[in-house]
Amino acid sequence: MSGFSAQWLALREPYDRAARNGAVLDALAAAFAGAAAVTVTDLGCGTGSTMRAIAPRLPAPQHWRLADNDEALLAVAAKAAPSEVRVTTVATDLACHLEYAFGDCDLVATSALLDLVSAAWLDRLVVSLVRRSCPLYAALSYDGVVALMPQTPHDAAVIAAVNRHQRTDKGFGPALGPDAAHTAPERFRGAGFAVVEGRSDWNFGAGDRDIQMDMLAGWAGAAGEIGVASAILDEWLRERRDHVTAGRSRMRVRHIDFFAMPAGFASPTGRR
Repeated sequence: MSGFSAQWLALREPYDRAARNGAVLDALAAAFAGAAAVTVTDLGCGTGSTMRAIAPRLPAPQHWRLADNDEALLAVAAKAAPSEVRVTTVATDLACHLEYAFGDCDLVATSALLDLVSAAWLDRLVVSLVRRSCPLYAALSYDGVVALMPQTPHDAAVIAAVNRHQRTDKGFGPALGPDAAHTAPERFRGAGFAVVEGRSDWNFGAGDRDIQMDMLAGWAGAAGEIGVASAILDEWLRERRDHVTAGRSRMRVRHIDFFAMPAGFASPTGRR
């Protein structure tokens, strides 16, 4: 389940690609080096940005099962698949039908999903991948830390409210929110997986005005839903937007990537 518009996903994709952690991608590539073919299930695929980002790091041919609850996004993703990739789209509610989404896959991948899910859903994911002895590539889990420059008086209060909003139900039960960045890798380690993790921060510079403006609007909306007074939000938005317009604004939004590999995992070559 993505829950995001195609326009927002297109805007963020180049920043996601730049942020993805190289050491985690190297661990993923090493696990599948020499494989004859790879089948990947992408949970909450959106418009397919994870597929486009990591397909070059995996052997060809590839078959991707793209799972999302939004059929319009699935259609966009299928049309934008790399040439070496065969795609099957799976329209499903991952909150209810996680196990159905997997199919017969060698790898599960997801981006910007684990901070939206509940602890119980995460445990279901861990149990499913233990049962299948299947690795997971999970990217871009927000860890709750935002640096805004230059600072303004209401930054801390607004971001604290955003982080509280992140823990509300996003369709999977009470969300892990910023806790997912720590909790998810630890759950997999506890289940016997070898985990490689690293930072994958968004860094927005003075020229990245469009995405900064979208981020500010989204944060203000979330903070308002939590109960931050409109007068505070109006003042905060005005100051922050002025900084963006003047080319003074910079943002860092911290995320974590990880690759979790089950004990004794053999690449598809070794299992076929």
